[in-house]
Amino acid sequence: MESVKRPLSPHLQVYKPQLTSILSITHRGTGVLLSIGSLFLSCWLIGLATSEEAFANLQLHWTAWYGKILLIGFVFSIFYHLCNGIRHLFWDTGKGLEISTAYKSGYAVITFSIILTIVTVIMGGVL
Repeated sequence: MESVKRPLSPHLQVYKPQLTSILSITHRGTGVLLSIGSLFLSCWLIGLATSEEAFANLQLHWTAWYGKILLIGFVFSIFYHLCNGIRHLFWDTGKGLEISTAYKSGYAVITFSIILTIVTVIMGGVL
């Protein structure tokens, strides 16, 4: 039997990234980061409940530069996932589905996520 030469399907290298696709991928990524962050939060709580020494050891990591970066990433993930989730709730009711509105709400999600992260980090004394 002779093999049929079929055209290859378009793939990610062919498409120009759009705001909506980037936001969708980021939403999934922040969901994964929130799951991983929950494990770190659990370790921190277990350390708090175990002993002063265990808690102090964990605090050394959270106050180091890499711990602060992880903490800021976790906070951003919370706010991004929250803001984008609210956006999706509006979409579920059929509102904001027009392309121009979807782009405006996408930029709003990014803006509010960054602002809320900065305010939380500054007010929380992370930096």
